[in-house]
Amino acid sequence: MDTRKVQKTGGSTFTVSLPKKWVNEIGIKNGDSVGFTQQPDGSMLLSPKITEKKTSRRRVVNVEGMEPEHLLRKMISIYMGGYDIIELKSDKRILPEIRETIRGFSRKIIGPEIIEETTDSVTLHDLVEPSDLPLDKGVGRMYLITKSMHNDAVTALKERDISLADDVIARDNGVNRLYWLVLKQYNLLLNDPGFGGKIGIHPNEALAYLLIARIIERIADHASKIAESVKQLEEEKIDKKIMNDIYAASSIALDIVETSISAFYTKDINECNKAIDSSNNLLKIRENLIGKVAGAKSTVAVPLAYIIESIDRTGSYGTDIAEIAINHIVGTGE
Repeated sequence: MDTRKVQKTGGSTFTVSLPKKWVNEIGIKNGDSVGFTQQPDGSMLLSPKITEKKTSRRRVVNVEGMEPEHLLRKMISIYMGGYDIIELKSDKRILPEIRETIRGFSRKIIGPEIIEETTDSVTLHDLVEPSDLPLDKGVGRMYLITKSMHNDAVTALKERDISLADDVIARDNGVNRLYWLVLKQYNLLLNDPGFGGKIGIHPNEALAYLLIARIIERIADHASKIAESVKQLEEEKIDKKIMNDIYAASSIALDIVETSISAFYTKDINECNKAIDSSNNLLKIRENLIGKVAGAKSTVAVPLAYIIESIDRTGSYGTDIAEIAINHIVGTGE
């Protein structure tokens, strides 16, 4: 590390010289402006040649001969990589299925909108500033949507409400949209240290949010799976004792997740341990349920087994969040 002494000039001005080798490599000239951004950990980021106008990152993709699913995956990866403009070109007329994939991508993702379209090209521009939704709020919104999905999926089972089950499944895309935005923010943080200052977060803390966001996305997937299984049970009768045990398991699983999320935000290790210890109660109910469901007819037993598995996984993911919270709290010296 190159160290420099701070000197006081005048009544209240402090100066420090810049390394000549670095100045020459970067190409800084006399009179150029440089920027200073205070980071969440107290360090100061020096950025050379500051301009007022943000430079957009552009990625050009040739879609000729690409499979729609392959294109969708690539566009999502480009978006998460922090690119503002995605230009899709073809040597010939863009096929209708490829064009529909591009439109579908725009609907699935927060920000990118089609701003230009011709017979052989489509250009999307991300119109959302990533720093407008801080990581903590983005992850918080993911959790609230996921919590309502899980509760409504279990309610749909209780009331055999297929329309509510369909609504739960539809909401899963909203969680995915937020998760992809969180992942984009994390990648921007890695590639642009100044971005951390904009959203007021340290890279280590951002990693914890990213890990938790990924887990919440998986919990939402399981809420969707519960809803899918409910649709198979619309006309089936289920033993009341089995249903009561499912409600109890669901309540414990969601409570583990809620306690873990709250403990992460409040930095409470005791609550983290409480959430992890609660998983023993969930395990007992799960084992009891599996035995009861095994005696039911297959049209009931199979969907219920999937529901029980998803509830169990939800609780397990909750303990994962608690462990991430403990590691983060200890790592930050709280």
